[in-house]
Formats: sequence, structure tokens, C-alpha cells
Amino acid sequence: MSTAELATSYAALILADDGIAITADKLQSLIKAAKIEEVEPIWATLFAKALEGKDVKDLLLNVGSGGGAAAAPAAGGAGGAAGGDAAAEEKAEEKEEEKEESDEDMGFGLFD
Repeated sequence: MSTAELATSYAALILADDGIAITADKLQSLIKAAKIEEVEPIWATLFAKALEGKDVKDLLLNVGSGGGAAAAPAAGGAGGAAGGDAAAEEKAEEKEEEKEESDEDMGFGLFD
């Protein structure tokens, strides 16, 4: 990561931590206050547009979680019956995968 990207990232995190809206002007102000000279204004503009309307703290807390992972805790917290349904669905999916025929079952092999 270049110095420009890193400086702009840290500036965005500082603004998000203070609950201040992330704009290109505010990012540039923080970068200048840190006396970092080699950052072009385009970086602040790109970061501001990319983070516009997004909660940076929420993004950081959910790093690495996929779309399906967010639904799983909601279903598990709904009650015992919902948790049982999720487990039953997983078992059904496993059985479907087992039923699929492999290449060997169809007469095809790696060295045929």
C-alpha cells in the first residue's frame, strides 16, 4: 500500500472514530495536519466517494463475514425451533451433496 493510500485510510478512520462525516476536504485537512506531502488530492476524493453513506465502524466490525453469515445469528437467536430448522437444512444439503454422482460412478476416471 502506498503512503498516499495509507495516509488517506488513517485519516478516514480518524474521522469515523470521531463520528465526523468523511469528505475529501476533511481528509485533506487531516493529511496536511500530519505533514504528509506526497498525497495527491485524488486519493481523498476517491476515499470520500467510496465511503459516502457507509458506516466505517460497521464495515470494520464485519470484515470477513459473508452475506450468509449475517443471517445465521438472526435465525439462531429467534428461538429453539428456528435453530433446529437451520440444522435440518444443513443436513439435507449434505445428503444432496452425497447423492451427486462422481465421475468415477459414471465410468470416467482420471487416467481413462
